[in-house]
Amino acid sequence: MAPAAARAQSRPAASARAPASHRTSARVARLLRTLTLRQKVAQLVMPWIPGTYAGFDDRALDRVRAWVDSLRVGGIIVSVGSPLDIAAKLNFLQRRSKLPLLVASDLEGGTSFRFAGGTPFPTNMGVGAAGSERDAYQMGRVTASEGRAAGIHLTFSPDADVNNNPANPIINTRSFGGNAAQVAKLVAAAVRGTQDAGMVATAKHFPGHGDTDTDSHIALPIIRADWRRIDSLELVPFRAAIAAGVKVVMSAHIALPALENGATVPATLAPEILTGVLRDSLGFTGMVVTDALDMGALVKNYGPGESAIRAFLAGSDLLLMPTDPRQAIDSMVAAIRSGRVPRARLDASLRRLLVMKEQLGLFRRRTVNLDSLGYIVGRRAHRDTALAVSARSLVLVRDSLGLVDSLRAGPRPLAVITFADGNSGPVGATLLAELGRRGYPVTAFRLGAASGPASYDSAAAVARAAPLALFATSVRVAAWKGAIALPDPLARLIEASAAARPTGLISFGTPYLLPQTPSVSAYLLAWTDNPLTEEAVAAALTGAALGGHLPIDLPPGYPIGFGIQKAAR
Repeated sequence: MAPAAARAQSRPAASARAPASHRTSARVARLLRTLTLRQKVAQLVMPWIPGTYAGFDDRALDRVRAWVDSLRVGGIIVSVGSPLDIAAKLNFLQRRSKLPLLVASDLEGGTSFRFAGGTPFPTNMGVGAAGSERDAYQMGRVTASEGRAAGIHLTFSPDADVNNNPANPIINTRSFGGNAAQVAKLVAAAVRGTQDAGMVATAKHFPGHGDTDTDSHIALPIIRADWRRIDSLELVPFRAAIAAGVKVVMSAHIALPALENGATVPATLAPEILTGVLRDSLGFTGMVVTDALDMGALVKNYGPGESAIRAFLAGSDLLLMPTDPRQAIDSMVAAIRSGRVPRARLDASLRRLLVMKEQLGLFRRRTVNLDSLGYIVGRRAHRDTALAVSARSLVLVRDSLGLVDSLRAGPRPLAVITFADGNSGPVGATLLAELGRRGYPVTAFRLGAASGPASYDSAAAVARAAPLALFATSVRVAAWKGAIALPDPLARLIEASAAARPTGLISFGTPYLLPQTPSVSAYLLAWTDNPLTEEAVAAALTGAALGGHLPIDLPPGYPIGFGIQKAAR
């Protein structure tokens, strides 16, 4: 057990003490005196809303209006939509709210993760492959600029997990890589870029979700490493984030018995971890937020009310996405009135939140100018930056038969078979258009999650008719999925093609596909499927430089740092 975790059991929680740097203004002091108990609790609850368009009197907004008008929640987490729809909805809710709302969103890999038309960057692992702290900084800066323009103040990024388990079904490319020291540098740079541009950054998922083979949306992952390993690997990026000034840390719904006296309690509910390690050992004085409280690792065992209470007692300040916000508030109020949760502890968390809102300027202005969105979100300079990062992120792992070299030498006829799983849109449109524009005779066939035997037979016929075959796949992380892999029929098709002709595989998603397709002669990692990445891939296949290096150990036998380098032709 960590010594700090042991000490935390015998002394007052550090999270009940206000950080010295958080000076209480007259406004914050007044609110701490005048808000009712229920209003104080409600400020610490942040439910989720969709970012899609809805009329302001639409029944679809009834529940959200009630959260703001009646429950008086302190914040909102917004999901996918157009920037204009998101900003208009947030303006509407901000005007209704008695106190300004803290608005959060998960903006990993750029605002395009949530905004239709936002600037798309590679995943963190792609940035790790480029290996540049400047790239990580620019990703944070651009994301913050676009997010703030749409009314978002807090991003649940960057991911500070070290992905050292290839079977991890939920972190994967969301991590900067498998080397703790390198991940730490890139996390710190992303934090600085985000917060320099006026948005609050979050380091997640504390104390480290990289060495799991279970999706915490479904069940409770257990990491059985000892304190020495956790201290020297998982915690390294979080220390760097704290040193860089990160203002928020998100807990993980994972169990670490070595830090919990042998228990298997989710870290979100473990004071030994959120108070003993994060606050006392690492010295973090900012805001602690839970991962989503509607996830299977919590809901199955504790229920919505008890999960909220235990997370708060463990050291969390904000309670994100409870399955029932009203029940979470009711349960917390009852726990405080009974003495189970000290009022001083409540006021310490509320003070952190109110100070953050004040520092963000939300008491002066809480809405955004809708007319400015088109000048900021997805602007050309941002996209040029992201395209350059995408080009640097590409890693050529294998080219044993010279397929890539052949393509780079000049136009060659080839078949391109694309596949996208159910977690992403169609892949390959930009790639095919760019290859065609450069004069490459391409015969294409598209497969998807619903494709059956007849489609696979047609794809095989397309591959047989060309001297070279490329498979472009998008198999990505998705919550509630539980695993990341190519469908068996697709893996068999790729292997059959590789036995008959030079065959390449481009992964616009997870890098861990070679065990399923060991015979491919060329393997190119592109990390994510978006038009900028596909444009970068087309340029690399036709002569642009290839310079990325693996940020992970890649089975079978490719170490961190490996990458076949190609100068521009």
